[in-house]
Amino acid sequence: MSLTKWAHDLSESVLAEPLPRRWAHVQGVARRARELRPILPEADADLLEAAAFLHDIGYAPKLVDTGFHPLDGARFLRKEHADERVVNLVAHHSCALLEAEERGLRHDLEAEFQLECSELVDALVYCDMTTTPDGTPTDSEARVGEIVNRYGPDTLVGRFIQRAAPEIHAATSRVRAQLQAARS
Repeated sequence: MSLTKWAHDLSESVLAEPLPRRWAHVQGVARRARELRPILPEADADLLEAAAFLHDIGYAPKLVDTGFHPLDGARFLRKEHADERVVNLVAHHSCALLEAEERGLRHDLEAEFQLECSELVDALVYCDMTTTPDGTPTDSEARVGEIVNRYGPDTLVGRFIQRAAPEIHAATSRVRAQLQAARS
């Protein structure tokens, strides 16, 4: 079984029924990952798509431990003997270190999981932050705004996403530039 098929099936098994909207988002993020194949080596493209399917697995009710989905998801995936690079991408997706800091979990995240190469980190930020909660394409500005509105600007998530916004926008810009260059 391919890595992406395994990731799809695992994510679907824990997200689709209890969290159908989250499952729709995850599928949209994976579609975005497939769009990036022209700018990535094949092995990295497979890792990115698998991470896209798994990035929000820590939201699954049966996997929640700390309440911080990147950490909960990565710990679960490590127990499942997932590819280490995929686990690291899940752990650090979409500026997770900044949210971990807000939650008092930065040391745990940094100590347990390594940062992956910057190109894949940017690619996963792009995929996640240009996909709506319902799985449709958007831009990073609208996505950050949606998160702030959904959670509130003064909540933990609202504060984190506002702090992370400059890096989110920069990462999406870098990926868009690579896509444009590949099309030229």
